[in-house]
Amino acid sequence: MNHNELQNILQEKKLKITPQRMAVLEAVYSIKHHPTAEQIIDYIHVRYPNIAIGTVYKVLDVFVQKQVIKKVKTEDDVMRYDGNIHHHHHIYCGECNHIEDYHNEELDALLHEYFIKHAIDNFIIEDVKLQINGRFIEQ
Repeated sequence: MNHNELQNILQEKKLKITPQRMAVLEAVYSIKHHPTAEQIIDYIHVRYPNIAIGTVYKVLDVFVQKQVIKKVKTEDDVMRYDGNIHHHHHIYCGECNHIEDYHNEELDALLHEYFIKHAIDNFIIEDVKLQINGRFIEQ
């Protein structure tokens, strides 16, 4: 994602464009497969060694709050970050800690129909996301 596209994301969310926010957003989109905060910090510090670790965490929290990115929690309770804010599920390999986006419209329709038929008492479902856990098979 180029510099202008990153700026547009921040402008759409009515966030001030700062070098720190741009660096964090660039890292989230440049590091594939849902980076951890530590991976984001390592990526940023190569080019911007003066950005404080605390600043990175604060920016990540603001981005999650403003729905610029989403948090994804793994089986081993590690928090990862996802720049894809559109509806999707995840495939997670517990052996290698690899996460991939998983899109399936048929599954989405099945889940939607299921919860229409089987509503949960006193609960409004706003979204349903699956994390499919397993392991990749070498080919």
